[in-house]
Amino acid sequence: MLFALTSVFQMAKTKHLSKRQHERLAAFRYALRRFLHFSEEAAQAAGLTPQQHQALLAIKGYPGRECVTVGELAERLQIRHHSAVELVDRLALENLVARSTSAEDRRLVLVQLTRGGDEVLERLSAAHTEQLKTLGPELILRLNEIISAGDSSVV
Repeated sequence: MLFALTSVFQMAKTKHLSKRQHERLAAFRYALRRFLHFSEEAAQAAGLTPQQHQALLAIKGYPGRECVTVGELAERLQIRHHSAVELVDRLALENLVARSTSAEDRRLVLVQLTRGGDEVLERLSAAHTEQLKTLGPELILRLNEIISAGDSSVV
């Protein structure tokens, strides 16, 4: 990931953005930040940290199955493996997730939501869906302004 960021920054060195392009990027970031702020506060109101909420969503939303490995969770959250282990430990202490060993590969630890974790996530997801109905159109508008500006230097 660091390599990808380095490449983007190297390419961006030669491109200069106009004032309007900066305004579009700032407007998009502001709209995105408003949603993220809502999400952080909703997680805290549910008794979770924002990262715990993200972990529950990553587990429930993993394509094709109801569980993830710790490594998959780390990738989805863009955190180190040992940080994902600590996060799972905290969620397990709260009875929000359960761990099991993979039947196919005994080295893999699988993580899935408990009934309590599923209930907390359902409430948070419903609230987030409602918030997206409000903020979503602005996010789409701002993103479309950037994409359709016809200037590839913004992307």
